[in-house]
Amino acid sequence: MPERALLIPTADGTCDATLHTPGGAGPWPAVIMFPDAGGVRPTFQAMAQRLADLGYAVLLPDTYYRAGPREPFDMHEVFRDREARQRMTALASTTTKDMVASDTGSILEVLAELPEVAGLAVGTTGYCMGGGQALTAAARFPQRVVAAASFHGGYLATTAPDSPHLFATRIAAKVYVASAADDQHFDDVQIERLAVALADAGVDHTMETYEAGHGFAVPDNPTFDEGASERHWQAMAELYAATLPSP
Repeated sequence: MPERALLIPTADGTCDATLHTPGGAGPWPAVIMFPDAGGVRPTFQAMAQRLADLGYAVLLPDTYYRAGPREPFDMHEVFRDREARQRMTALASTTTKDMVASDTGSILEVLAELPEVAGLAVGTTGYCMGGGQALTAAARFPQRVVAAASFHGGYLATTAPDSPHLFATRIAAKVYVASAADDQHFDDVQIERLAVALADAGVDHTMETYEAGHGFAVPDNPTFDEGASERHWQAMAELYAATLPSP
């Protein structure tokens, strides 16, 4: 299926990305897919293509582009090796939500000019740390983001000043949040805090807890759960079908 590389000019340099589209003639509605803390790697390129095959132009950005070229993380090694996990955590800490919001603005400008993309309305989806980025994008660009999904997203409702739940009043998108069971990155306190924030802001939202571990939707994670992953694909298909219908 079609895939092409993109170079997106940003305030901090050039963000590498790939654009995934279905077979056949477009254009299609666009979705931005934010990867997990492991960053862009073959698993996410395959996931972006699977989403594209549902009828979308999916842009997968390298949210770590500021760090320069690097080898993709082996997620099995990250889960079992403390040093590898620390390297990934250190890299993740260098990318703030403000940076991602700035990058999203640049991505939206590029999407508006691509011949593969239909219209200005877009969706966002994210995994692990990408879940918070997907919600942040929705809050920062309510005039463009009409649907936002987070799957086993972490730290969505913390005491940090950039916590996504604090900006719920800015969200105009339809929101879907799927949390993992017993997830220290998004515990019961955070779940309740986010639910209250979205409800108080009048955001059209759905929050569900999947009986699976953190990382359940991403095939190269040791905690990948096929049943939960298929459920996430169905939920995402329904979300975008309701908000980003194909022309």
